[in-house]
Amino acid sequence: MPLGLFDSGVGGLTVLKQVLRRHRNSSCLYLADTARVPYGNRKPSDIREIASEIAQWFRDKEVTTVLMGCNTTNSLAFDIIEREAGVPVISLIRSAASMVTKDRVGVLATKATVLSGAYKAQIELFGSKKIILEQSCPAFVPMIENGRLEMSELRRVATDYLKPLLEAKVEEVILGCSHYPLLEPLFRELLPVGIRIIDPAVGLARELDDLIGAPSATLNGNFSLASTRFCVTKSPMEFAARASDWLGKFPEVELVSLQQRACFF
Repeated sequence: MPLGLFDSGVGGLTVLKQVLRRHRNSSCLYLADTARVPYGNRKPSDIREIASEIAQWFRDKEVTTVLMGCNTTNSLAFDIIEREAGVPVISLIRSAASMVTKDRVGVLATKATVLSGAYKAQIELFGSKKIILEQSCPAFVPMIENGRLEMSELRRVATDYLKPLLEAKVEEVILGCSHYPLLEPLFRELLPVGIRIIDPAVGLARELDDLIGAPSATLNGNFSLASTRFCVTKSPMEFAARASDWLGKFPEVELVSLQQRACFF
C-alpha cells in the first residue's frame, strides 16, 4: 500500500523528491488539488472542508501514511487530516521546527499559514526564547504554478519579501510552503551566505524513518517514479507538463474527483 502525499499543485513535488531520495523503494500516491490552487488565500473554513475531502479520499485509497505536502493545510487542518485519514500523519511544520538551530528565524509562507501562527507555535515548543518573523508571500504560488520563474518580476517580488527578514537579521529562513524550494536558487542569490535555508521536506523525509525504516542505501540524490501514481482534480496534461520541469520526466497523470472519490481516465 502507498504513502499518501498531497498539495494544491506542483509544490508538493519538492516533498515527493526528498521522500523518494531517502526512501527509494517507497510506493507513493501524489494528489494535487489543481482545481482549487492556490490554497493560501482561502478562508480557514474552506481549507478545513478541503482537508476532510482529501483525508476521506486517501482513506478510500488505503494509504499507509499521509504526508502533509501542503503547509497551508498543515497549519489550519492538521487535526482533521489526523482524525479522518485513519493512519499516521507526518507534519511539515513540526518537521521544520525540529530543524531550527538558531535564535533568529524567518519564515516565508502563504498568507493563511502566517495568519495561523502555526510555525511560531511549533518553533517555540523547541525553544521559547527564539525570535520568529513570519513573512506572507502571496505572489509566489501563482507565479510558480504558471511557470513564471525566469521573470525579473519574480526577483523583485522575492527581494521585497526578504527585506523584512534581512532587516531583522535572521540567521535561518524556513521555506514554509512546499512550492518555495523551487525558488531556492533565487533565495541563495538574494540571501547572505551565512543565512541557512531550511527545507521542511528534508525533515519530513527523515521522520519517515521511524515508520518505514532508515534508508538502506547510500543517499546520492537519485530517485525513481516507477512506484508513484499522480492524481489531479483538474487539467492533468498541464500538471504533467509543469511537473516534468522538476521531475525530469513527463509523468502519467489521472483526473480524479474528491467529492465523488472516483477516478476518470
